Amino acid sequence: MRHIRYAVIATALVLSGCSAMPTKWSQPPMAIPYQPSLQQQIQLARIEQILHQPNIPQATLATIYYDRGLLHDSLGLRDLARLDFNKSLDLNPNQPDLFNVAGVIFTQMGMFDSAYESFDSTLDLAPDHPYAHRNRGIALYYGERYELANDDLLPHYQQDINDPYRVIWLYVNDIKFTPEQADSLLQQRYAASDKKDWGWQIVRMYLGEVSEDQFLTEIAEYSKDNEELALRLTEGYFYLAQRYQQQHDYSTAIMLYKLALAGNVYEYVEHRLSLLELNRIFTAEQNAVPVESAALSA
Repeated sequence: MRHIRYAVIATALVLSGCSAMPTKWSQPPMAIPYQPSLQQQIQLARIEQILHQPNIPQATLATIYYDRGLLHDSLGLRDLARLDFNKSLDLNPNQPDLFNVAGVIFTQMGMFDSAYESFDSTLDLAPDHPYAHRNRGIALYYGERYELANDDLLPHYQQDINDPYRVIWLYVNDIKFTPEQADSLLQQRYAASDKKDWGWQIVRMYLGEVSEDQFLTEIAEYSKDNEELALRLTEGYFYLAQRYQQQHDYSTAIMLYKLALAGNVYEYVEHRLSLLELNRIFTAEQNAVPVESAALSA
């Protein structure tokens, strides 16, 4: 992750096209967008130099391409990342972490069958992989396979009941899988947690314990620097957009997804999925179909 340190800026900047947002968000808190760091640029230059050396062992070359793929991915250069990952897999197909990253990228692109295959490969190679079940559950959710998504997301939550993001994704899926129980289950899981992680503030906002204004104001006021501000706003705007999308308020959801993208936090799943959500909404509008159906046809 980049380590750009700026003074915290919770400014009254407005993204172009945000005038359709409710009045209370006419001046949403924003961070200075992430920029490629000097360290990242030096790493890419060093990798280029290494790749020009002769007689690099195959296993080493696979690692180099994987590392460069991660760098490209962290800069939002998805196609270059995929090329590097494919080269790495050709050289060494026994890489569960690489299959996991590939699955996340396929999910972002709406290529759900490829995503499922990638996560299956991860779990075949590493059954105890810490993120593959969650990521496959998210892919299954977007593929409208809500029961199968629950089969991944519920055990993943049970492994760490104090992780708010496991609770949040269970709730997002529960709204589709068991809508009549979603809110009560969210309340029960919140009550059972230690409530220490910042992400529980998202859950409190979902439960109505804090207002949306309070939620955004606290992010702006209590983030210690621009990096933390960018990270929390990426998450905050994405999960707030989810709330409005569930209410079929797509114009507000669109604006919030755009704000989630504004910090350039390419590595966060919330940034990746904001792109997917926008594509679903726009595809549905063009084809005059429900948003969920658009996900499967995109």
